[in-house]
Parts: sequence; structure tokens; C-alpha cells
Amino acid sequence: MIAPSIPHNERKRQKAVDSYGLLDTQEEEKYDNITSIISQICDAPIALITLLDKDRNFLKSHLGVPFNESPREISFCGHTINEDGPMMIVEDARKDDRFHDNPLVKDYNAIFYAGVSLVNKEGYKLGTLCVYDHKPRTLNLEQKNVLQSLAKQVVMLFEQRVQNDELRLLRDSLERKNKNLEKFAAVVSHDLKSPVNNIISLTNLLKEENQDLSEDSLLYIDYLQQSSASLRNYIDGVLRFYKSDEVVGLDKKNVVLPELIEDCKHIADANNQASIRLHTALDIVFINETAIKQVLINLLTNAIKYNDKDHIQIDIHCKEDEDFYYWEVVDNGIGIPEQDLVKIFGLFEKLGVVDRFGNQGNGIGLATTQKIVTRLGGKITVSSTLGKGTTFKFTVEKD
Repeated sequence: MIAPSIPHNERKRQKAVDSYGLLDTQEEEKYDNITSIISQICDAPIALITLLDKDRNFLKSHLGVPFNESPREISFCGHTINEDGPMMIVEDARKDDRFHDNPLVKDYNAIFYAGVSLVNKEGYKLGTLCVYDHKPRTLNLEQKNVLQSLAKQVVMLFEQRVQNDELRLLRDSLERKNKNLEKFAAVVSHDLKSPVNNIISLTNLLKEENQDLSEDSLLYIDYLQQSSASLRNYIDGVLRFYKSDEVVGLDKKNVVLPELIEDCKHIADANNQASIRLHTALDIVFINETAIKQVLINLLTNAIKYNDKDHIQIDIHCKEDEDFYYWEVVDNGIGIPEQDLVKIFGLFEKLGVVDRFGNQGNGIGLATTQKIVTRLGGKITVSSTLGKGTTFKFTVEKD
């Protein structure tokens, strides 16, 4: 018997093998399916997917043998990765000086062998896809081609595993960062809210109790009140954005649609500035009421604030099919410039437009709306014509 020699690039080759994280892992159906297929195509009782480790041959899939590793020094695969060509075939190991007294030949009757190196994109030979038989034989051209093709498929599965692991790590990292950011936003918002409310209360008190202040002083107090109110709205918006996941997690229930819209109208249009009409053939909808209410209130509030008409008209449409509810909120407001339509859902994205009360948005409301709709399994889109109005369409998945 002749033990396989160690490749000249063994250190880098071993590093490549380790990078896939497959050594000492359990059997997996996707690999076992490949050994089952190649066993049938090659009419061979034994089919293996191997990885050449430091001093052993680890069998990621082992059809026809009871063990999942063997010493590297007796492995046929150790010789295969040293071949210049893509495949090594041993028609009768009993007549081959490298294998005639090999324990695999003597104890397991491994007489015929055909193996293809598993070569990654960097060119390192990681192991093999191989078949054994208990009698002398060879492979026809079709069997050789399939063996080589499936070897490439095995490497693709290796690469896919690495990509999936990287995506999982990235996802976990993003989730941790998001949770930390959510905690930070909640703490900061909570700590800011109390002093901001105090500023608003004190400025109101100062204005009420000092009627003889100069015109400039009163103007400064007005500025202070407006700025404080904007800051409070900003803080409330941040809290709503980061708590929207909690809202989405609430259970669905049967909701009377006209009553839902009335509730939204009272909150979004407390001063009855707008004519808000519902157009639907539906009476009962099975929805996450709190989440949908938050979406509708935000869209209705925006439709009122960003409207320059004497008569504010808002139409709400709702219909359904087997899988989705389809909503539309149509207003006759100032409209949105075409170049801004692609960015209005961005968090903290401001368009530099003031509403009918002279305030500028904080870029949180529509980002929160999109986040909720997406988590409800739907999509939200917008279309608009300057001077005529805007239409928001969104879907909500039923199941």
C-alpha cells in the first residue's frame, strides 16, 4: 500500500476545507440525495461525499458503509485530489500497488473506485464525490459525465451553506443592533418627553400670566411653543416607529369597517376640517385593528395637513379577494413632486414642505406606515399630481 502524498498547498487547502464548517456535522438529506442518485446511475453499492481533513477522510454522506470517517493515509480520495485530471478511476484495486493490501480492499472488499475532486472557486480540492464496487469494472462516458456534474453540484451546496451562514450572522447582527437602537430610542424619548412637556406648560403659563409682554417677547414665546410642539411630535413619532412591531404582533379580530373609519376620523380630524367618505361593499373585516388604525390615521392626518383647498375631500376605498384586503386613501391636497415619490417612505426623510399650519414633517410617519404594512404581509404605493391630490394604496394579507 502507498499512502497518498500531501499536496504542496495543503495549509491553504485545509483552511478552505475548514471554512465550510462541514467537518463533524450530521447527515443531511440534500447530500444523501446526491449519493443515492449517483449510486443508482453508476450501479455502485457505495457512494460517498468526502472531505479530506488533516489526518482523516470525513464522509459527509456515506451510502453503503457504516462509518463516517476513515484514516487519510488509507483513503482512495487522498490520491484523487493529487491527480492532475478531474477524475481518478481504479478498475481493480487488487492489482494496483497503491491499494492492493489497503484495509479498505482487504476488509471491505473495495475493489473498484471512481472519484471526482470537489474543487471550490479558488481551485482548492476539498474532497471527493466517489463510488465503490465489490468487483472489477469501469464507468461508461455517461456515468463519468454525471459524476463530474454532480460533483460540481456538491460544491455549489457547500458554497450555499457558507452564504446562508453569512446571511444568518448578518441578520443576527442587524437584529441585535435594531434591538439596541430600539432600547436607546425608547429611553431617550422617554427622558426627553417630560422636560419638553414642562417647557410647553411653562411657556403657556408664561404667556397667560404676562399679558403686558412686548410684541417681540410674545413672538419669541410663540416660536418656543412651536418648536417644543414639533419636538414632542418628533419624540412621539420615534416611539411609534420603534413600537410598531408590538402593534403588528397583536391578534386579528372581526371589526365593523364603518365604525373603524369613524374612530379614525375622530382622531385624525378632531376639528372636522375634512369630508372623509368610505366607499366599500364590506361591513366586517378580519384584521389587526390597532395596526390598520395606525396606518389610516397617519394617512388621513397627512391628507388634512398637506391640503390647501377650502374643501378638504378624502375618500377611503376598501375591497378584498381571497388573499388580501386592498385599501386606498385618496385626497385632493397639494400633491407630491414626482422626484420625491421614491423617498417619502424613508425614515427621517424630509421634503422641505410645510403643512397648512406652517409646520414641517419629521420624516417618521410614512416610514412607520410602510413598516407596519410590510409586517402585515402587504405593500404600500403612492401616486400623486401636484395641485390635485395624492393616492396611497396598500394591501394587507389576510392570513
